[in-house]
Amino acid sequence: MARLTTFLTILSLSSTLHASTLPSHNQKPVSPPNPSSSTTSSDDSTPLPLIIWHGLGDNYAADGLADVASLAEAVHPGTYTYIIRLDEDASSDRTATFFGNLTLQIEQVCADLASHPILSTAPAVDALGFSQGGQFLRGYIERCNNPPVRSLVTFGSQHNGISEFQTCSAGDWVCKGAQGLLRSNTWSNFVQSRLVPAQYFRDPAQIEEYLEHSNFLADINNEREVKNSTYKKNLGGLERFTMVMFEEDETVVPKESSWWAEVDEEGKVTGVRERRVYTEDWLGLRSLDEKGALKFETTKGGHMQLGSKVLKKTFKGEEEWRLEL
Repeated sequence: MARLTTFLTILSLSSTLHASTLPSHNQKPVSPPNPSSSTTSSDDSTPLPLIIWHGLGDNYAADGLADVASLAEAVHPGTYTYIIRLDEDASSDRTATFFGNLTLQIEQVCADLASHPILSTAPAVDALGFSQGGQFLRGYIERCNNPPVRSLVTFGSQHNGISEFQTCSAGDWVCKGAQGLLRSNTWSNFVQSRLVPAQYFRDPAQIEEYLEHSNFLADINNEREVKNSTYKKNLGGLERFTMVMFEEDETVVPKESSWWAEVDEEGKVTGVRERRVYTEDWLGLRSLDEKGALKFETTKGGHMQLGSKVLKKTFKGEEEWRLEL
């Protein structure tokens, strides 16, 4: 769903790239930031670390991420970047994008980041989520947020879930195996505790089943009757939250989920500002919007087809999308 195979070509056109360094997985780490200072200090120019969560079918050591890492580090040295992984083995990390319990996966990431020798000493981090990695980063922010995230940018993420499962490429038997289980009984405890995309499946025609059985999305979206105030506090505490939607996205159904919109069975789109999650401020989205910290952006192309202009906005730190590294 979100493989980053085109990034090197894109970034080779971006000689003015300035901030979000994505070092390769085997890069020698830079010195940890001073925990008693921040990037806003007049006497400390050390950028905050950046964490990245990749998408379905990708892995933390993928060539696309490694290539971007090498180039971005050459352009803007000094930013320490950690690409989230669920296993040090790249193949196992990819498998974990299809199979696993998201509750346990996020617990693992929370523990990994909190004990990381560099990230744990930083006053905050910035975060970049590709496809499903975007809503998983929200889960991290809402449930633990240690180290705390200052700004979050998500590309093609499924904040309001998906109502259809993606099509697998020919020969991708891991994907096909997951799809077979997904379609067999989406709401069973077996599927909800083992199949990753099922845990953010949200069909408006099956809303009661979703609220009762969803292992992940119904919880982190605070949609159940009892609301979690910590989720609202943590997400509402971001300095900036930017959601980017791909205009020709046919992988994420509905694509408007990237903006947290609802699309009913007849195709009517209800924007997030018209929904109760916003009007009743279940997660702090309205609060973020009122202080100018909630941003909605679009980019041309299909899912995860990122152009140089888009990456420049994110990495250079343009006003709307900047991660403030």
